[in-house]
Amino acid sequence: MSTRLVLFGGPGSGKGTQGAFLSERYGIPQVSTGEILRDEGRRKTDLGIVAEGYMSAGELMPDDIIIRLTRDRLSQPDASQGYILDGFPRSVTQAEALDRMLAEIDQPLDRVIYLPVSPE
Repeated sequence: MSTRLVLFGGPGSGKGTQGAFLSERYGIPQVSTGEILRDEGRRKTDLGIVAEGYMSAGELMPDDIIIRLTRDRLSQPDASQGYILDGFPRSVTQAEALDRMLAEIDQPLDRVIYLPVSPE
C-alpha cells in the first residue's frame, strides 16, 4: 500500500519534524524541495549554483525549476511506494502542475495535512 502526502504550513509549523517522523514510520521518503536545493548548492551542481543565486537574494525559485525538480525526485525508485512532500507546492501554478503530474502517472494524493502556526 502506498502513502502519498503533502504537508502544508508556514515556517516553524513543524513540517520538517512531522515529515521526518512520518517518513520513518511509513518507510517512504520525505521530499523537501528546500533540502534538495540546499544539497545541490553544497555539491555545486548547475542547479545548485542557480539556486544559491535566488536564495542569497532572498527570492523564491521559479515555479518551472521547482516543478521539474519535484517531478524528477518523484520518479526515483524510492518514491514508487509513496512520499511526503514538504515545501511543495507553494503556489497555485505548482499545485496545478502537481495535479497534472499525479494524474499523468495515476497516483492521486492520499492526504493533504495542514499544520497551523499562530502568529505569535
